[in-house]
Amino acid sequence: MVDWFSKYLKINITAKLTMVASVAMSWRCAEWLMNLEAPTTQQSAFVSVIMGVMTGVYGIYLGNAGKDK
Repeated sequence: MVDWFSKYLKINITAKLTMVASVAMSWRCAEWLMNLEAPTTQQSAFVSVIMGVMTGVYGIYLGNAGKDK
């Protein structure tokens, strides 16, 4: 059990899956906005906030990836 858990921590699957899920959700958000016929300013602001959050998520992901090595 300990051997499996140490491999799990070394590979860091949770962080990688979280990053993939975040990218997929932000992609779908952008697709949603592009499929609207006449997006409002509120809808555009929502997508802008999501993309801004993704910048932070990506930065944190890259910052944590360097500490593991």
